[in-house]
Amino acid sequence: MRMSRAAIRYAKAIIENAVSNGRADAVNQDMNLILSTVSSNEELQHFLISPVVKPQAKYTAIAEIFASVQPDTKGLFLLLKENKRFEILAEIAKQYNAQHDVLNGIEVAKVTTAFPITPNLEAKVLAKIKEFSSSKITLENIVDPSIIGGFILRIGDQQYNASVANRLQELKREFSN
Repeated sequence: MRMSRAAIRYAKAIIENAVSNGRADAVNQDMNLILSTVSSNEELQHFLISPVVKPQAKYTAIAEIFASVQPDTKGLFLLLKENKRFEILAEIAKQYNAQHDVLNGIEVAKVTTAFPITPNLEAKVLAKIKEFSSSKITLENIVDPSIIGGFILRIGDQQYNASVANRLQELKREFSN
């Protein structure tokens, strides 16, 4: 929890700086790159959280790995070095992306299905969601075979559960009463 609060604070500071410099979209691309790189590389994750590795070594490695990023992002690396907080770099990137979406009026709709969603079905879901929300919507598909069939749609704090597993639970409750 504490790490998330710090990441949110860093992300808010970075986005304010990037917006004032007119580079919010470019920094968002940097954050996407950081998030995908760190989350896909377990060795890099261990390197960033290691208390044995000195902050200067972490800074040097990160600055070299992400040499082509915006000055705002490089400033984040310096700040993380000074504060010895490299372990939250991926979380900062994730929080920045969320802040950037809010800034641009983009909402993430999470659709949980028992199988990967097809492009045709994705288009139908997006069309249905647009009836309920005036925001720009990006769709995130989560595959969870335990729901058996159907789907669970979550937009912000609203959820619609049309899964087979949920219907079976409802039937079980009805029969047990």
